[in-house]
Amino acid sequence: MNSDVLLRATGIRKDFEKAKEIIKVLLGVDLDVARGEMVAIMGRSGAGKSTFLHILGGLEKPDAGEVFWSGKSVFKLSDGERTRLRGRTIGFVFQSHHLLPELTALENVCMPLLVAHKPWREVLSRARECLAAVDLADRTEHKPGELSGGEQQRIAVARALALRPHLVLADEPSGNLDKPTALLLHELLRSICREQGTAFLIVTHNEELVSISDRQFVLAAGALEPRSA
Repeated sequence: MNSDVLLRATGIRKDFEKAKEIIKVLLGVDLDVARGEMVAIMGRSGAGKSTFLHILGGLEKPDAGEVFWSGKSVFKLSDGERTRLRGRTIGFVFQSHHLLPELTALENVCMPLLVAHKPWREVLSRARECLAAVDLADRTEHKPGELSGGEQQRIAVARALALRPHLVLADEPSGNLDKPTALLLHELLRSICREQGTAFLIVTHNEELVSISDRQFVLAAGALEPRSA
């Protein structure tokens, strides 16, 4: 595998059963994502975009096919090995945020750093830096229930970036944001991609975010195809 390829998916297949009917969602999908690259995936609701992202992140197993992170076959690892490698390699931004409601914004962003056993001073400094980057330095002590959906989304982005992952998998990262805030977030992601070499694989309907991506794909009828201009 090319050393610049952080993520490789080959032959990913996934079916679901609904009302005793087999729904074929992914029909042998292939994808490579290289270091420092921003890739966007579009497609209608229900096309399997989030399922594909969860498989790529090692959160859901495919029915067939393989996923490699930096050359390591993800589903041949033990659960513990996969969790540790994911923690060092990948940041996630989910549509539903997955913030811990009892923790403040600052504490939520601290969590991945604490799990990685970083020194407390570094944990606080990095968490505050990430919150400032998404323009939430004044919301550090607010809990998720005290914040808007857009603010919660930006906290989720800050948390995903906290450990400086090699790759970020993002599901509609600006879906809950107003246009000016979304544009600021897009600029932040693009600058991190260019300056730090972080790769981004983003599922989105946002045309502005798609336009600044290096490559664009459409997932439809179980297949991933390059998006035509």
